[in-house]
Amino acid sequence: MKKIKEVIVVEGKDDTKRVLRAVDADTIETRGSAIPDETLALIKKVAKTRGIIVFTDPDFSGEKIRKTIAAEVPNAKHAFITKSQGIPKRSEGSLGVEHASPEAIREALSRVYTEDEQAEELISRELLMKYRLMGSPDARKRREKLGELLGIGYVNGKQLQHRLRMFGITADQFKHAVEEIDKGEK
Repeated sequence: MKKIKEVIVVEGKDDTKRVLRAVDADTIETRGSAIPDETLALIKKVAKTRGIIVFTDPDFSGEKIRKTIAAEVPNAKHAFITKSQGIPKRSEGSLGVEHASPEAIREALSRVYTEDEQAEELISRELLMKYRLMGSPDARKRREKLGELLGIGYVNGKQLQHRLRMFGITADQFKHAVEEIDKGEK
């Protein structure tokens, strides 16, 4: 089993159990989107010594946790599962890491990103509109697929350009992903 050097930040104990089925790692649990000050202090401390990987659910609460931690630990790494990978097998339960397969978790952890706030804007708003990722009836579906292909999670149209820049997605990576989306629609 692969050993992960960084500490993985997850939302709860079920996420920890699932992650530990996939990899050998240490975790910190936020216990929800209102991260206690003590937990945030622990995350900041361990980020300085071992580094952290934020690995939250692909939903509103998970994104809120991700933003809170990123504001405090700008060099945090981020891993994402897709919404389809986080769907519970049974109809009960909510979307999340605790439902992802070990393979999906290992794949997400192999594709971590570090935010790059200094990155140059490579993909313009006009380009996002041209490729129907904003301002078209199918934009949401296309953004979901783009996030899945690039491993950057789902974001709304307003945040897409920021997320692409933040994670240093190059014009070539972007173009290749859009071509894959277009092939899938044919």
